[in-house]
Amino acid sequence: MSVTTAGLVPAPTEPLLDSVRLAVLPESATWELRDGVLEIHCAEAAEIRLSVPLGDAVGFWHPDAWWNRTIVADWAGLAHVSLVRGAAAGCLYDSSGASMLAFAALDPVPEVTMRYGVSEESKTFVVHLHVPARRSPYRIALAPQAPSVAAAMRALRRAPEERPVPEGARVPVYSTWYGFSQDVAHEPVEAEARLAAELGCGALILDDGWQELGNGRGYAGVGDWRPDLAKFPDLAGHVARVQGMGLKYLIWVAPLLLGPQAECFEALSPLAPLPSGVPGARVLDPRLPEVRRHVVDLCVRLVRDYGPDGLKLDFLDQATLYGDGAGAAMHDLLTELAAELGPEALIEFRQPYVAPGTPLGNMLRADDCPADAVANRVRTVDIALRAAGGAVHGDMLMWDPAGSTRSAARQLIGTLHAVPQISARIGELPQAHRRMVAFWLERWRELRPLLLDGELEPGRPDELYPVVRAERGDECVITVTADRVVPLDGRFRKITVVNGTASGRLVVEVAGEGFAVRRVHDAEGSRIDPSATQIPAGLGILNVPASGMAVLEGNP
Repeated sequence: MSVTTAGLVPAPTEPLLDSVRLAVLPESATWELRDGVLEIHCAEAAEIRLSVPLGDAVGFWHPDAWWNRTIVADWAGLAHVSLVRGAAAGCLYDSSGASMLAFAALDPVPEVTMRYGVSEESKTFVVHLHVPARRSPYRIALAPQAPSVAAAMRALRRAPEERPVPEGARVPVYSTWYGFSQDVAHEPVEAEARLAAELGCGALILDDGWQELGNGRGYAGVGDWRPDLAKFPDLAGHVARVQGMGLKYLIWVAPLLLGPQAECFEALSPLAPLPSGVPGARVLDPRLPEVRRHVVDLCVRLVRDYGPDGLKLDFLDQATLYGDGAGAAMHDLLTELAAELGPEALIEFRQPYVAPGTPLGNMLRADDCPADAVANRVRTVDIALRAAGGAVHGDMLMWDPAGSTRSAARQLIGTLHAVPQISARIGELPQAHRRMVAFWLERWRELRPLLLDGELEPGRPDELYPVVRAERGDECVITVTADRVVPLDGRFRKITVVNGTASGRLVVEVAGEGFAVRRVHDAEGSRIDPSATQIPAGLGILNVPASGMAVLEGNP
């Protein structure tokens, strides 16, 4: 591979939407305009080259970007994506946040190498997609220029990707992971479940540690997936008791992992020739039909024998170690598993395998970021920019129980625009923290139609989304996590403003006739008297306690 894209074999380019140009090797592409979106169809194996003048470009977002959101050089920008790792999608944007080049693959299955960045020689931004040979043409869509990254990516969603989301995927969750780690057992988990239900959770995830040899934070013992009888002497009975509290129940499993201490290791090890990136375990090769059958049978057995409402499927991205064909194999595996479990099964997938087109997953969770509210905000918004067919979930929430209530509340505010997963030991929290959790979960349920189903506008990805707005009809929710001027649009009848900063005031800019301050709450939910009952048009100050919220109504 050449050091820069300028060293590649030249290819003639064609003008596409706006100032975007296309080159395809071999020259066998067709395209059509559908509802303003340009669809490109390429031959079985292809190199797709997109380019656009640099102009005022300041950042490039793609699902595997993590913290690197600037316009890197083309010798530095590289991503390997497939069905269970990221996605062939991205958006170049300018200093106003408007899109300059927005694209997304309509076929997420094959292993694609994405090379991107600034071409120093041509003074352009380029994206090169290397697509392997396959039976049918590869399809990719380009959106016209839009006022924001979010608007551009919304235009690239396709209705066939969307699937009904079970109600159980859209309720707050209690997860055992950060609260218990692997030290789980039926009695303490049931005690926490009861408290979680009282605080407003609707589901519980039993994470790692329920299974035999599930101790020590390593994975040398995984593979048999039988309950540790010292911890759960009657797992089915335990599940039923928790469900009787009004909670859905999910069990964690990593079905592709195989540890040398497992009883089944000798029989299955020929199907797992490669060590995984997970300590102590190998990874089963999903390209083998017997592996796919084993995984499906395992997951079906867990649901049948113990009665959970679904599964938390972990480490599916380890399949990418097997390279070409792993994406297609995982698509076959997950499609078969979806047919076996049915549409109401709750299935959690975790970044990076949350791309549209992935069968089965309906709870799409941010990657692990314990106690990091910033990462939780950024990752949940990133998922939401492309999500279709699933509810976006934040990573499990943990915090210092000896810390301030305001600090703890910031963890919930960081995941407010997604489904929150609580993972603190509720029974050990001070009463102030419990009141805080109950308050924010109640507000979240009230605002859920906007937070999960509204139109999301988070701003520029390189700024890490300091002002996030979700709107639906004449209402909106605005979450503020940095000292920025917060626009309050007069077209909204009702605005909920959440102060995720450490300050007790927000600078606002009101368009329209102004707003009346109807309610102000602190971090624990206590109602306080507002310092001013009206906010007139123009620049002004809205006094809201740190980690608190205010409800505004438009003046008639």
